[in-house]
Amino acid sequence: MKLKHPSKSASQTLPASDARLLVRETLRISANLASAPPSSHVPAQGDVTSLNSASFGGVLEDQFLDSSLRLICCEEIDGRRWQYFADKSNSGRNSRGPQLKKKSIRAVGLQTPQAPVDEMVAFVRSYVVPEGFPDSVMPSYVPYMTWRALKHFFGGAMGVFTTQTLLSSLGVSRNRSAPGAVAINWILKDGAGRVGKMLFARQGKKFDYDLKQLRFAGDLLMELGAGVELATAAVPHLFLPLACAANIAKNVAAVTSTSTRTPIYKAFAKGENIGDVTAKGECVGNLADLLGTGLSIMFSKRNPSLFTTFALLSCGYVMSSYQEVKSVVLHTLNRARFTVAVESFLKTGRVPSLQEGNSMEDIFIPPWKQHRPIVLGPRFKDAFQDPDSYLAVEPIFEKEQYIVSYNPSKGNIYALFKDQAKPDDILKAAFHAHVLLHILQTSSHNQPNSTKHDGDLSAAAPTLGDLQSHIGESYKMVSALYGPFKIKAKDQGWVMSDSLLNPGRPRLCSLVR
Repeated sequence: MKLKHPSKSASQTLPASDARLLVRETLRISANLASAPPSSHVPAQGDVTSLNSASFGGVLEDQFLDSSLRLICCEEIDGRRWQYFADKSNSGRNSRGPQLKKKSIRAVGLQTPQAPVDEMVAFVRSYVVPEGFPDSVMPSYVPYMTWRALKHFFGGAMGVFTTQTLLSSLGVSRNRSAPGAVAINWILKDGAGRVGKMLFARQGKKFDYDLKQLRFAGDLLMELGAGVELATAAVPHLFLPLACAANIAKNVAAVTSTSTRTPIYKAFAKGENIGDVTAKGECVGNLADLLGTGLSIMFSKRNPSLFTTFALLSCGYVMSSYQEVKSVVLHTLNRARFTVAVESFLKTGRVPSLQEGNSMEDIFIPPWKQHRPIVLGPRFKDAFQDPDSYLAVEPIFEKEQYIVSYNPSKGNIYALFKDQAKPDDILKAAFHAHVLLHILQTSSHNQPNSTKHDGDLSAAAPTLGDLQSHIGESYKMVSALYGPFKIKAKDQGWVMSDSLLNPGRPRLCSLVR
């Protein structure tokens, strides 16, 4: 059946009220088709009016006329979408539009839940294949990993018999059942370590952008595992749980060491000699390991204090590990080195050299303080405490592919990315977040009786008007400084990459398609 399209002249003769009603009903039907209306959080039928603008974040006066809710934003994560609504205040409307209640943001999913099988497949894929598979790897990756898995299967099976045979040969006990029991405990210990290694391997991409930090954290885990192993001598009846915990820690440390080894050697290679650099580096490590093993065997014959010896060796190991990581000079700007470069640029007007930037990089960052107080690519509900805070700053970033704001309740600065954001937009958003942090810290330090340290925004509790003013000021500074910063960073030899900043996956999408 063919439908006859109305002519242009006919469409122009529609009364304004009829056109408005037609658009309203069209949007209502589209919303109903997108998802079933959940409980009382979805506006009633007929409440939705036309959007006066299809641009991103267009939150206009008549968007939800005569409704208790107002659509303020749409978000997308890996193809799944959410809409965010806010409750209207009972105070009515004024010249600036409807007032919105504080802390009234609600999220509504626009997708149906995944089937359990699909969720399980996605969960397994996150552990066994790289991100972006199969486009992220070469075609030979699949056969290589297939044969590798088969090889390790046979190797693990043989380990059960070889371990039991070795323990029996060492004369653990003349009782026939004892060697088998000891071997099972030993195999369970090794199995727990392999499980820990497999689970930790899921963090693979973090080895690229937090290379130094994870390398040092892995060495700390190695020492922790060694300490737990020594503790089994004091409580032999807890051998199995302690040995399992120690082996998990040491295997996680081994994954970290292996995953960060090649990028570190690559930083030292000059030309196409990465293989030679790697081979010689491993040779030096093995020689040092053999020398230390021989000396410790000779020293152990004097029966030294176990605790004192371990404490001294651990201190030497940790100190050497810290200096080893600090000596690596990387050309890329990850989150820590980007922070050093931007802060130096804002305070002195110059970007530090490669040597200076790497030496000033924080190597040990507690897990609860990582990447704070700046969060890149957060969820919308984490970035904005109240709907008014979003409405106040959204117009400032109308021409940008990101939004930067500050949430006083969490003390963090958030940089949200729109769905059209490119790598340079992510870098610019990160730079903008640091500029806003600099402005808030300066404002906080200028307050009377301010004793807060750098990086602490707990004293910065600006009003909505002050925050809007600070963000407007930061926008002007970014427009003037971002270009010179990139030029000076490139002149110093820095390589800027958005992927090393570890931005989150959420993206804000247009309210109307």
